[in-house]
Amino acid sequence: MEMKDMNYARFITAVSAARKVSPIRAMTDLLMRSPPSVISLAGGSPNPDTFPFKSASLTLTDGSTLEIKESMMKRALQYSASPGISELISWLKDLQKNLHNPPTMTYSPEKGQMELCITTGSQDGLSKVFEMLINPGDNVLLDSPTYAGTLTALKPLGCNLIGLPTDQHGIIPQALKDILSRWQPIDAAKPERSCPKILYTIPNGGNPTGASLTTERKEEIYQLAQQYDLLIIEDDPYYFLQFNKPWTPSFLSMDVDGRVIRADSMSKILSSGLRLGFLTGPKPLIDRIVLHIQSSTLHTSTFTQIMALQLLQKWGQEGFLKHIDSVIHFYKTQRDAMIGSAEKWLSGLAEWHSPSAGMFLWMKINGISDTHQLIMLKAISNEVLLVPGSAFNLDSEEPSSYVRASYSLSSPEKIDQGLQRLASLIIEERKLSKH
Repeated sequence: MEMKDMNYARFITAVSAARKVSPIRAMTDLLMRSPPSVISLAGGSPNPDTFPFKSASLTLTDGSTLEIKESMMKRALQYSASPGISELISWLKDLQKNLHNPPTMTYSPEKGQMELCITTGSQDGLSKVFEMLINPGDNVLLDSPTYAGTLTALKPLGCNLIGLPTDQHGIIPQALKDILSRWQPIDAAKPERSCPKILYTIPNGGNPTGASLTTERKEEIYQLAQQYDLLIIEDDPYYFLQFNKPWTPSFLSMDVDGRVIRADSMSKILSSGLRLGFLTGPKPLIDRIVLHIQSSTLHTSTFTQIMALQLLQKWGQEGFLKHIDSVIHFYKTQRDAMIGSAEKWLSGLAEWHSPSAGMFLWMKINGISDTHQLIMLKAISNEVLLVPGSAFNLDSEEPSSYVRASYSLSSPEKIDQGLQRLASLIIEERKLSKH
């Protein structure tokens, strides 16, 4: 694919463009790099000698331990740089290089060189990306249905959500093409105001549908993004939960222009409570996100960054990917159990596709036009919890005949019982509707 020049200024909202470097934060970064001979009377950092924590020892599941000794603990309990701890950033940059080898690795910073910053979970990063790019009235393209958390972040921004038809392989490129054909391909000199600027997608094991985009579809979508000058927001929390190898190439790996912002998460693989995510994308855009971090969270918890860093340095990339394999094995076994139970109890009552990534089974309940009552009233009183499909509709008032079942937490026995309870509810509901 031939490279196109990006004009990042046209994507940035007025709020984001108005952000300036915090002088104190710039000072913090300077202090961290200064030699011990420098006497600092500048920083407003509290003295770590006054903190009640001295050191920590963390036991890993394999029985080995991670020691956070006194000097490291002082660092872990202190303010740190807004983009993230430098060693963690370089570890993750190496990981991205290895997994995705982005074409932008070698670009000049202005051209949109690959940059990375740490966020407080990928949700924090995504909400900052949306705020940086979306003005009231903008048209935003996204999977339909999609993750409820994304809708919660987007709706208050006053944008028009344009849902893209999807199947078990994610966004249907022809449908995207048809929607985009309402606008002329972008003429860099005079871009059309209403033409969408961003396309948001969850490419692997999408929440809620479990759909995964194929390589061919990604290539077609990227070409359309070039044609219409779209930024692609690749929200990929289930990237490391792809059941079949080789993993599908990411949009980041195809990004010859610097038009992809990729959100990764450690939630499904290290811990969801650590709140560790990271954004990878063109430097001019990541720099704007860092300015936002400076005025909101200041930085992601130094302690959780140090915890993760110690672990990743102990493991190395090889150990990290070995851990991922054990996580994949777990979820694949869980998925197989759920598919087995669905075939046993729900054949003829519901339809589904076996997901190739993630934690969810998306089922269409036959003969029921809206599952909301069934799930929110009857299923709850019959002691089985699922999520009605309407929760993921761009318009939550719209009925949905789907339900989302998660196989992440319950044992195979409990999954089996849960789907059996669901089956008897569907049968009962159908009898009632016939009367």
